[in-house]
Amino acid sequence: MSAFTGKYADELIANAASIGTPGKGILAADESTGTIGKRLASINVENTESNRQALRELLFCTPGALMCISGVILYEETLYQSTAAGKPFVDVLNEAGVLPGIKVDQGVVELSGTNGETTTQGLDNLGKRCKKYYDAGARFAKWRAVLKIGPTEPSQLSIQENANGLARYAIICQENGLVPIVEPEILVDGPHDIERCADVSERVLAACYKALNDHHVLLEGTLLKPNMVTPGSDAKKVAPDVIAVYTVRTLQRTVPPAVPAVVFLSGGQSEEEATRNLNAMNQLKGKKPWALSFSFGRALQASTLKTWGGKVENKEKAQAAFLARCKANSEATLGTYKGDAAQADGVSESLHVKDYKFKLLDDRLKIHRAELVKDMKKQWNL
Repeated sequence: MSAFTGKYADELIANAASIGTPGKGILAADESTGTIGKRLASINVENTESNRQALRELLFCTPGALMCISGVILYEETLYQSTAAGKPFVDVLNEAGVLPGIKVDQGVVELSGTNGETTTQGLDNLGKRCKKYYDAGARFAKWRAVLKIGPTEPSQLSIQENANGLARYAIICQENGLVPIVEPEILVDGPHDIERCADVSERVLAACYKALNDHHVLLEGTLLKPNMVTPGSDAKKVAPDVIAVYTVRTLQRTVPPAVPAVVFLSGGQSEEEATRNLNAMNQLKGKKPWALSFSFGRALQASTLKTWGGKVENKEKAQAAFLARCKANSEATLGTYKGDAAQADGVSESLHVKDYKFKLLDDRLKIHRAELVKDMKKQWNL
């Protein structure tokens, strides 16, 4: 059986190509309620729906910013939200020629039989959810698998389980009109060198594309969101041009030319680091049949969030900070970034959070418990 040829095939190909337009990239604004709560807490802002809406409106409505953006990944709450003036965010994006996307995974759980490795959940009823999200205006989706580098990790079990999960998610998305972003994130945690990261990245990506092929996924209607190939967080840093060589070589060895774009995650790098590394990749000579772009969350928002501080009077300064990062990364996709945005406050601060996967899992469990208690109190009239 050949790759997917369903009714959405042409649309999937067109949308994937649109997201991979050189000079543009993805804003990942899909933080769960718990995760965005931590970001808001860092600036002493309460985690309420109105504050979450205000932050996302600040981003989406920054004058000029969406010219640098081809897609925005939304959390389910945000997909149905509107601006303070009542305009749906989906309409704001569409009118700017930006495709709305949606996070569809439901977080990670520990994978039995491994040393603390994980697999991603959310395949149950995924088709129904994708249909609902498509009807609401979403045109692409995101699913994050998480792997780690350790003395014996990632295990073959973890690699295969996560590759198959990504492939199943991808074909279900395509059957319902959503371009799947395939995201096998290899965490940066650890003392490993760049050679070790490259070796693991090659094995993981090779397994992913074998699984995608086995599941008849239409590669022209997909995007890849990998980690950059870097030394571990506890190892000595290397220059952007070294990261560029290792990362592009890894992609050359594993990613088929049919894939229209590779949209990197930042993986806890500082805003400026992520931009410089992407720029170095696009300056590198050699075979690069895919567009090399970005799908950044914290690496686009961190300094903006700090500048905003939840205060209305800081909105314009915050939007200026966001626009500067958008422009810098737009230039990096073309290999023309000159470092103009490097002096802004906070852009060189590391955004690394150790054991990020488990912190997200803990957050989700806390929210789930709080919701259960609330339901029980309501049921018992307490």
